[in-house]
Parts: sequence; C-alpha cells; structure tokens
Amino acid sequence: MSGLEGLYQEIILDHAKRRVGKGIAGADLPGLASAQSHQLNPICGDEVTLKVWMDDSRISRVAWDGAGCSISMASASVLSELVSGETRDEMMEQLDAFRELMRSRGSVTPDEELLGDAAAFAGVSRFPARVKCAMLAWVALEEAVLAANR
Repeated sequence: MSGLEGLYQEIILDHAKRRVGKGIAGADLPGLASAQSHQLNPICGDEVTLKVWMDDSRISRVAWDGAGCSISMASASVLSELVSGETRDEMMEQLDAFRELMRSRGSVTPDEELLGDAAAFAGVSRFPARVKCAMLAWVALEEAVLAANR
C-alpha cells in the first residue's frame, strides 16, 4: 500500500468513527427550507436518512442518521463536512466529481481541492460492489437539495 492509499484509508476510518453531522433528531433550523431523503442499499442493507437545510441557494446544514459499513458511514460524514456552507451549484459540482470518481474504477485521479476528504474514496471505485456504499449519502443529498429548492 502506498503512502497516499494509507492516508486515504486513515481518513475513511477516522470519519467512520467521528461521524460528522450524525443526528437528525433535534436538529431543526427554523426559518430555513429543509428536505430529507432516505436511501437504502438492498444488497448489503446499508441505509441513510439525510436532511438538508437551505438558506436560498446555500446549504446551511446537513444532518443524517444511518447504519451500515464503514464506507457508507464515512461517506455520509465526509459529505456533511464538505458541503455545509456551500451553494447548491458548488455542491452539485462536488457531487458530479464524486460520481465521476466512483464510476471510474480507479482510472480518475481525484481533485483533492474540490473534493477534500471525499478524495479518499478513490480506491473504493476499484470495487464495484462498494461504490453504492460510498454513493448512498450523496444520492440522498442530491434528492434532498433538489426537494428543498422546489
């Protein structure tokens, strides 16, 4: 394992333990548009419910609850930290880059400036069965942001 792969693995394990943004209960932000999405991976049983609060086109906060493997829980944590405070357009750019990375089967070098800690999931893209785990919270985020902006 290269030094970079080791660092990426450490980032994923750290986020799987810390779980930034975990906890929807009692997380309401009055006066802001909000929406949530529940996503399930029926193959492995991972699930996440993600709620987003929007102030016009800016994401004020992301909170989530879920259960699953380290990859799915770390991915939810990473995206919560990454997109809070971003505009809808900035988040969509990050989502598109992450989706491209996950579909690349390891052939795309992640843009660490754009993706931050989400770049750590580059190695996951080489394992198609785990890509859905990494994408679960991102799909929930996209659905929730689109619903909040209606």
